Parts: sequence; structure tokens; C-alpha cells
Amino acid sequence: MATTKSNQASALVYSTEAGGRMCPDCGAPMAQCRCKELKARAPATDGIVRVSHETKGRKGKGVTVIKGLALDAAALAAVGKQLKTACGSGGTVKDGIIEIQGDHRELVIAALVKQGHTVKRAGG
Repeated sequence: MATTKSNQASALVYSTEAGGRMCPDCGAPMAQCRCKELKARAPATDGIVRVSHETKGRKGKGVTVIKGLALDAAALAAVGKQLKTACGSGGTVKDGIIEIQGDHRELVIAALVKQGHTVKRAGG
């Protein structure tokens, strides 16, 4: 079903009574907004890091996917950089998931176990 302008909920953007601009996510004034603090916290996980290999949606190119690291965004980016360097490959960190180009599951599992994480090989 296509949404039209009349179907979409409107959000308050500015309020002279509340003190200026409003946060688009929580609706609170920007001075009292806590959205960034909540997003910066580490996501709740079961403590097991899962390493898998995926090709779906990548035109047949395989990537090693690391999920379940309970770290904040900065620490996750640092671990991603270390793993990419160890594998000698490119990759990305987005939405709490690390993707490394190519099939490097064994190397990634060894590196994460060395760092003290509980790691499981997921998928085939």
C-alpha cells in the first residue's frame, strides 16, 4: 500500500514554547534529547559472536559476516579495522555487523577467540 501525505503522521519540528528545534526521533526539545546516548550504548546480545559467510544480495561475491559483538560503535569500528588488517581485505562496519570481503571465517574465528570472545561458526 502506497503512503500518501495525508496518511503520514506529522511531527513537530519547532516549538517556541519548548525552546526551539525538536528531535525528529523522540519529539523532545534538542537540549533534552537523549537519542544519541541510547544509540551509542552497546546492544544486548547473548554473548556469543557468530561468524558466517554470505553471498546473497552481493552478485555472487562472498563476505564474512560477524554478528553479536556487544560493543559500542567506536569499539566495533576498531575491531572491524583489526580484522580487516588481519585478513588483508576490505570490508565495512554497519548496523552492529562487521562484513569482511571474501571467505575468511577461520582466520576471523581465530582472531576473535584470541581476543577472548566466545565464537560460533554460523551457517554452512
